[in-house]
Amino acid sequence: MINKGELKLLRQGLEKLEAGFEELPEFTPAYDEDALAEVIDAVAVRMQDNYPYFHPQYAGQMLKPPHPVARIAYALSLWINPNNHALDGGRASSAMEKECVIELARMFGWNDQLGHLAGGGTMANLEALWVASRKHPGKRVIASQQAHYTHSRISEVLGIPFSTVTVTSDGRMDIAALESLLKKGDVGTVVVTMGSTGLGAVDDLPKVLRLREKYDFRIHADAAYGGYFVLASELDADSRAAFDDLSEVDSIVIDPHKHGLQPYGCGCVLFKDPSVGSIYKHESPYTYFSSAELHLGEISLECSRPGASAVALWATQRLLPLVKAGEFSRDLDNCLLAARDFHGKLVASKSFTPLVSPELDIVVYAVNAQTTSASSAGARRVFERSAEKNLHLALTEVPVSLAQPWLSDIEVDSETITCLRSVLMKPEHLDWTGKIVALLESAAV
Repeated sequence: MINKGELKLLRQGLEKLEAGFEELPEFTPAYDEDALAEVIDAVAVRMQDNYPYFHPQYAGQMLKPPHPVARIAYALSLWINPNNHALDGGRASSAMEKECVIELARMFGWNDQLGHLAGGGTMANLEALWVASRKHPGKRVIASQQAHYTHSRISEVLGIPFSTVTVTSDGRMDIAALESLLKKGDVGTVVVTMGSTGLGAVDDLPKVLRLREKYDFRIHADAAYGGYFVLASELDADSRAAFDDLSEVDSIVIDPHKHGLQPYGCGCVLFKDPSVGSIYKHESPYTYFSSAELHLGEISLECSRPGASAVALWATQRLLPLVKAGEFSRDLDNCLLAARDFHGKLVASKSFTPLVSPELDIVVYAVNAQTTSASSAGARRVFERSAEKNLHLALTEVPVSLAQPWLSDIEVDSETITCLRSVLMKPEHLDWTGKIVALLESAAV
């Protein structure tokens, strides 16, 4: 967990940073070092009350440890504490953010986009839907039943009509059901989920694009979780086709604090048409006075934003370029392979039955039982017993209608079934699937 080399690199970086301000008069803020040490010790003890998110035996929620370069760069920037709302509050970090956003957009095949970092996927999606509502005023937003709940919540906040679309047994948006809604003529935006947080399902973007040729609507790609997999080489054919078509959508959200190896919170919103910048209209004489060109504060709904996030992301992308067949993309492939290996081992298990074959690196599986309610109880029991063995999973509630195709022999006595979910988003998981399954089997006894 602790690498003394990181502390050494941080110290070296701070010394280099300090050298850039050596002409300033000597100034050292005063504080009580003994009192500070006591508080830091208390913080360290309190932080022990966490699951080991950094370890391969944590395979529960979407928590991927930041890369060391991101940790070091983030900490280093805090000695400056830049604010990326205005250029004069974060000169270097604002420039670094622009460079990061350009590289993220190029990953999707865009070269003339508008975008910026955000506090996370929720804020980034809010901004995308806000712009969409201005482009199609009064029109409805629709997303699949497996899309993140943030879209319905955001639509409510923005006062936009919202509806869900049913999904097929693989967790993807039902295209026939989507067209039925489009025929009503009141849909302004379709949210395509590029990796649902529940099942890791990737909506069929090529078919949605064909529908756009018949109906007038925007396409927003929620790639908060799955966006980086556009670089992967181990996707199945359907997922590959969907990711390859991302260049054709109107807006994209991606979360560097998920597969981008960043600390929380770091999201990103991208718009294909940079002219949407004209929608952002506000004036502030005390933050923009030194800016001679359109800058980040003028194309963001958020005001103060941490420059540290941009510095950390810039450092990570400098070390691990966003290119296919590079070190970064190979780690993504290992996550995909880990999920498939884990899924295959569960297929052979007498205790568990996996549901949808994983498109990305998420595997959902049920505990074998005679009834859906007994399976749910078993999942909760395995969840608790696994934690006692330092194997940390997640629970997810799945509609029985979605789970039944994979659990054909089970008696249905509930509307939903509680399943176990493992997010194998650490590349190291590829070497740990056997041990994880062994722990699962022992917890099921």
